[in-house]
Amino acid sequence: MSSQVVYAIVKAGGRQEKVSVGDVVVVDKLAGEVGDEVTLAPVMLVDGDKVTASAADLAKSSVKAEIVGDEKGPKINILKFKNKTGYRKRQGHRAKLTAIKVTAIG
Repeated sequence: MSSQVVYAIVKAGGRQEKVSVGDVVVVDKLAGEVGDEVTLAPVMLVDGDKVTASAADLAKSSVKAEIVGDEKGPKINILKFKNKTGYRKRQGHRAKLTAIKVTAIG
């Protein structure tokens, strides 16, 4: 019973993501325009029954992806309050993200 599943674990934006060809993944903001090609560094490759995790073999391989578009993450509200002093502070944050589509693993 052999399976021909091909996927890679890539490091993108401080996190690791499991990707296959055709997957659309949302990562931290990447420099580039829509349609540009980016190369991601693999941490591990799985090609059927063969698993590649050594640094020497991974240096020869790469994961290519295409930028699909820019997105924004969820709004995060930061509220600070100190009792009896009149101190109130409100701040918000919304992360900038990039959607990429994996085109090749090799």
